[in-house]
Amino acid sequence: MGAIEEVYEDLDTDVEFEEFEAAVEDKVEQMGGLADEETAAMLIAHELRDEEADTIADIEPGMNEVKFLGKVTAIGEVRTFERDDDEAEEGRVCNVDVADASGSVRVALWDDMAAAAEEELEVGQVLRVMGRPKEGYSGLEVSADKVEPDEDAEVDVQVLDTYRVEDLTLGASDVDLVGQVLDTDSIRTFDRDDGSEGRVANLTVGDETGRVRVTLWDGKADLAGEFEAGEVVEVGDGYVRERDGDLELHVGDRGTVERVDEDVEYVPETTDVDDLEIGQTVDIAGGVIETDPKRTFDRDDGSEGQVRNVRIRDETGEIRVALWGDKADREIELADRVVFTDVEIQDGWQDDLEASANWRSTVSVLDGGSDAAAGAASGASGSAAGRDGSDGGDRGADETGLGAFAEDGQKAAAEAVAGESGGDDESGASGGAAAATTERSAEDVEFTGTVVQTGDPVVLDDGQQTKSVDTDASLRLGEEITVRGPERDGTIDADDVF
Repeated sequence: MGAIEEVYEDLDTDVEFEEFEAAVEDKVEQMGGLADEETAAMLIAHELRDEEADTIADIEPGMNEVKFLGKVTAIGEVRTFERDDDEAEEGRVCNVDVADASGSVRVALWDDMAAAAEEELEVGQVLRVMGRPKEGYSGLEVSADKVEPDEDAEVDVQVLDTYRVEDLTLGASDVDLVGQVLDTDSIRTFDRDDGSEGRVANLTVGDETGRVRVTLWDGKADLAGEFEAGEVVEVGDGYVRERDGDLELHVGDRGTVERVDEDVEYVPETTDVDDLEIGQTVDIAGGVIETDPKRTFDRDDGSEGQVRNVRIRDETGEIRVALWGDKADREIELADRVVFTDVEIQDGWQDDLEASANWRSTVSVLDGGSDAAAGAASGASGSAAGRDGSDGGDRGADETGLGAFAEDGQKAAAEAVAGESGGDDESGASGGAAAATTERSAEDVEFTGTVVQTGDPVVLDDGQQTKSVDTDASLRLGEEITVRGPERDGTIDADDVF
């Protein structure tokens, strides 16, 4: 027995000896005499062993051939096609989704195997598959050379007719799920390796068991613009993937998202404001007690960003929430009750905590405002009415609403102006306030904040207000600085920047 035969005998492979021998000869020729037949045979044997995939997640497009075990989760229809040779018989193909605990993959069965799949295969069967991985239209797929049922093997993958969010597992496919739309994102484009342009958009849906991000690919991406938060939809023929440690439900060319007339209740499990800590990624909810206008800023790469701040209150406390990107465009008003999911808790201005809602977060305005928020809005309106000369009531120590969050110094200054003007005289109070404002406009001020816009002017944000600053200093977005100088017409002419 020669060296090639000995290596082949020790190799547990479905590759025929003639094919193995030819590969060894090719390897000897490729290495230009640097390896003899035995060495080349061992190299080929090593490559073949590497093709054995322990799990579906181990399969990569660059492999020549793989063998793996998987449970059938979906069986497609048999399609026919014309081969390149006009005289050849019509070709047939059937796509079968198989999965294990690590993920799922589509297996393409050709001709006789496709016909057998239509007649003999069933969802839930376990198959041993041998084939060639490649990058297909909907991602990784395996073109099967051989497929055999294995009745004794067990694969821990759950196959259900209808799924709830808590039922989703990595590798599940042909998933039908009904949920309430919690949030939608805009369509994004990207370049594929083959030079074509891809499109993707996201929905977030929830049911009584949890929530999941739904990723819509290419032609399905337009569906994201057809639904609004609060509507109930059914996702059909989805498949589960993992991203950054979280499960996502993906919708490809054969998937669907349709509006349905069903009642689905999503009840978020939120963290109390008083229990928040820096570094957490949590869900929070509360009534809106303060809103800021949207601001734009220039990023380091020259693109334009945007952010909007709102402040919410629950039964334990209040916190500012920064809405970045498209989320800054969400229609959020005073007294709305809003749920923010997957927000990052960060160190804010003056050691206060703040929540950051980025691309992974969802923003859901629930039906009906909160009592706390409604009270705050009412208090703010009452305070305004009092300033306008209407009957604002007794605004003493029990003042509530937005006015209750003004700094004590601001309140004292307003009271001092009113006192100097003669107490109850409305016109005198207004004149005194105007005079005080004019007098202060030329005084030096000191302001500390984060740079949210560079250029001319620089814009600083301290968590409660923004200030325009006239300075030639070279500053970076996100940098916290203090400026000192005279303030005129709302702009600080900075003499000092530190």
